[in-house]
Amino acid sequence: MNIESKDREEIIEYSNFASIITGEGEWLPAGFPLADGGFWQYQEPNAVVIIQDGFLRVAAIPYTRHHDTVQILDNAKHMYFSSRTFSAPPEGSITFSLDIAAQIVNGVPGDLYDGYVSVNVLDFTTGVALDFFVGNETVATVYGKLPFPGVPDITPARGPRYFCLFEEIRSATAPGQLHHYDITYDAGADRVTYFMDGKLVRSYSNVPVKLGAMTLALGMMSEKDIDPVRGSVSCHGQGAIGKWGNIRIVRRTK
Repeated sequence: MNIESKDREEIIEYSNFASIITGEGEWLPAGFPLADGGFWQYQEPNAVVIIQDGFLRVAAIPYTRHHDTVQILDNAKHMYFSSRTFSAPPEGSITFSLDIAAQIVNGVPGDLYDGYVSVNVLDFTTGVALDFFVGNETVATVYGKLPFPGVPDITPARGPRYFCLFEEIRSATAPGQLHHYDITYDAGADRVTYFMDGKLVRSYSNVPVKLGAMTLALGMMSEKDIDPVRGSVSCHGQGAIGKWGNIRIVRRTK
């Protein structure tokens, strides 16, 4: 991890992925504690992991991890969390930037939520999630406040206690195509913005809570409602190949 301070910016380079293999450093396997004292880990047992030229590449084909009762545990199949957290300066902003490529194998054509590659900015003090989901053709921005396991039950200043807003951008990419993504949280303006390849694609004002320490996540996921009778329906032989790199976090003080 390299940190560079310039004027009123702090720039953090965060693309050292070696710890995903060695177990010591900037990334760790993602997961959540369970009510019974266990731990649910988002790791596909047969995933192939390659670190090369500053990029992390993971192939998880097919998806096998699933949970029959808890939606948040069923969604992510293979994921990593940053080992440190990042906060916006008071009245300032923080931007998470990176390159992502996605290839979905044996997925349902035209259905982004059958399988995708993600970047997730997660605040486990409030439950806020700011994400990009990347599929073979479609990209989605995601803005939500979710009941993550262990997160305090905070009532927001406005709007519903829990929500998730998915907005799709059709024909935005192609299988294996690399794009640049930015997610910015402006603490002073209570606003989040999403950029793809330098172009503003989404902006939300009136964020109902102040975000605290944020964890960066890199994932391979699906988003299919658990069936009340059958349980999980998120795995049917599909899988994903994800590629992430050039990760930079910029904290700006106003």
